[in-house]
Amino acid sequence: MTVLTRWDPFREFSTLQDRMNRLFRDSYGDGREEALTTSTFAPPVDVYEDEHNVVLKIEVPGIDEKDIDVRVENNTLTVHGERKFEKEEKEENFRRVERQYGSFTRSFTLPTTVDAENIQANYDKGILKIELAKKAEAKPKQIKVNIGSTGSRSLEGKEVKSTGRAA
Repeated sequence: MTVLTRWDPFREFSTLQDRMNRLFRDSYGDGREEALTTSTFAPPVDVYEDEHNVVLKIEVPGIDEKDIDVRVENNTLTVHGERKFEKEEKEENFRRVERQYGSFTRSFTLPTTVDAENIQANYDKGILKIELAKKAEAKPKQIKVNIGSTGSRSLEGKEVKSTGRAA
């Protein structure tokens, strides 16, 4: 069975208009005046976890340490910073500017396993590393189980790790 679709030349214009609107909305924000005067960007973040810490590595090259603010409020970690446009005395004729400038804010809800009072932040070679220590009760524990005698076959003195194997 063949389906015939009536050709509508204005449908193409409508699709083109939607794409152009999306392009301008993405480039200039959602119509707020401040979106036209300053650009904002979101630096990439790697988040990983080990048994003692949750670690965030935020890529912020070209930003001075004094222009970065790290705060914890109401169980939310907020990192705010600004990359300023470098304006030299001699006039440059830029052909292309691809690096993003302006301010950024990244917020992360802290898991309940993190101790909000024990947070360290280090800035080295353009990477902001934030280590969030886990609470003691959230760290994995190894429980030693002693097996007592049960008749003629006993394993006295043997310890069993939480994996269930004898040590």
